Amino acid sequence: MESETTAKKQLLDFELLWRILRLANPYIFWFRLSIALSLALAIIAPFRPKIVQYTVDNYITHYNFDGLKLMALLLLVFLIVESVMRYAFNFLTAWLGQSVIRDMRVRVFNHIIQSRLKYFDTTPIGTSTTRTISDIEAVSDTFSEGLITILADILTIIVVLSFMFYTNWKLTLVSVSTLPILLFVTRWFQEGVKRSFQEERTQIGRLNAFLQEHLTGMRIIQLFNVEEKEFAKFSDINNSLKKANINGIWYYSLFFPAVEILLAASVGLLVWNASKQILEGEAEVGVIMAFILYINMLFRPLRFIADKVNTIQRGLVACERVFKLLDRDERIPNNGTFAPQHVKGKIEFKNVWFAYNDEHYALKDVSFSLAAGETLAIVGSTGSGKTSAISLLGRFYDINKGKITIDDVSISDYELGALRRQMSIVLQDVFLFAGTVFENITLRDISISREEVIAAAKLVGAHEFISRLPGGYNYKVMERGATLAMGQRQLISFVRALVFKPSILILDEATSSIDSESESIIQKAIEKLVEGRTSIVIAHRLSTIRHAHKIAVFDKGELKEFGSHETLLAQNGYYKKLYDMQFMTQLSA
Repeated sequence: MESETTAKKQLLDFELLWRILRLANPYIFWFRLSIALSLALAIIAPFRPKIVQYTVDNYITHYNFDGLKLMALLLLVFLIVESVMRYAFNFLTAWLGQSVIRDMRVRVFNHIIQSRLKYFDTTPIGTSTTRTISDIEAVSDTFSEGLITILADILTIIVVLSFMFYTNWKLTLVSVSTLPILLFVTRWFQEGVKRSFQEERTQIGRLNAFLQEHLTGMRIIQLFNVEEKEFAKFSDINNSLKKANINGIWYYSLFFPAVEILLAASVGLLVWNASKQILEGEAEVGVIMAFILYINMLFRPLRFIADKVNTIQRGLVACERVFKLLDRDERIPNNGTFAPQHVKGKIEFKNVWFAYNDEHYALKDVSFSLAAGETLAIVGSTGSGKTSAISLLGRFYDINKGKITIDDVSISDYELGALRRQMSIVLQDVFLFAGTVFENITLRDISISREEVIAAAKLVGAHEFISRLPGGYNYKVMERGATLAMGQRQLISFVRALVFKPSILILDEATSSIDSESESIIQKAIEKLVEGRTSIVIAHRLSTIRHAHKIAVFDKGELKEFGSHETLLAQNGYYKKLYDMQFMTQLSA
């Protein structure tokens, strides 16, 4: 749908092109210099055929060897000057393009990492990868191989035509008689290649998204023996990409031979008419050589302008996708100014309503209060709203209605970074980055010392197993921590949470993947850690939360019960049923 819509637009979107040009503002001096070089090259280049014509007519035909040596030397100087200027022009435009995409890639990545979690919930990872890498790479070609070189080619065409008309207007009209056909063929080529490129970009995006998803989920694919089915899907997408590329190649394979035929026709018409003028005494021999060079200088940019316009179109299509990403307001509003170094940790939910979309509420009119230093346990079935509640506390999502406060200050009044610095979260699904254990714990925060990391690891009970790893804290963790056991990854994430010294500690089923022995160690550490620190614990195992000060029972987004373990058991309600169910399960086991 996106490619069809884009195809209906004009050949070049000048508004979008102007927006791309503004990306070069930090390098405006070098941009202007490249324009100046293009102008200088356009002026210098047509002098060579003129020198050849003058040499033939005044020295070669008159057998003047001394004059011929002088003109050859002059021609050599022109070639050297032009070569140096062309080298500077090509290098400068390439450097400019790379500088622009470097800045743009940084801007896109900064936009992505500051986007709200809803963006990642709805956008495939492969799509973001395509926008950040290959789409932005196409923008580089807009500068280095597209826009500036097209400007240079247009200037060259204008200057060459001026020289040709000045030299012999009749031969000029004959030489350019095939241009209308060339312009028609060029327009057909541009439109065809643009359509094929749009389809190519669509298929590349699909392929990136497919690969990212399936490489991440390769364990599931192999466990359920669906390799052949998934391979067939990959082959279909890959085949669609091949067809899009071949379609573009088909246009190229027709266009360039057509241009060569038209060039040969122009040269033929020139020689025929110039010969008649020479025989009739209206022109000299040098004009044929000069005009053959002029025609090649004229057709060369005309031939490549079509391809360069397609390069610009590629950049426009890719850049349009990137700008759509940048123009989407995906950031959590950060208008708060309150940025305390430390909070006590009093938490209050007041009539909070929240929905991931506008129709289905994940939380419905939730209200509760937790005093500073208390531990709150949240229980409930899958999808009851437990994780949604803690996600709102750190403003990873914004609430629809109601209010959440920390120390009686609305979380929207906190500066976002300052708010999140007060919290550490341990999730059930632990993510470890490629790097050392120490880097994964500190997240490369240089303010955290190795001694602090070791102290936290000892407190959690992770120091012993980390010390046994090759290199200890310098052990290289593979992507997603694939070389570590699930329980080991969980312990490392727990140490990570502790070293940031949070005022509020959140454990989202953090012990669910750890064996009983490790869980016992962590439970003892938690008892020490929660002293003087507000803690929120989400757990399926009710036995792990009996000593919590308060327990919140969620069901279908509603807060059904709230109170201490003993109080909720005495109410003989939803919590009592959950507790009895797990107790009976443990007995039967």
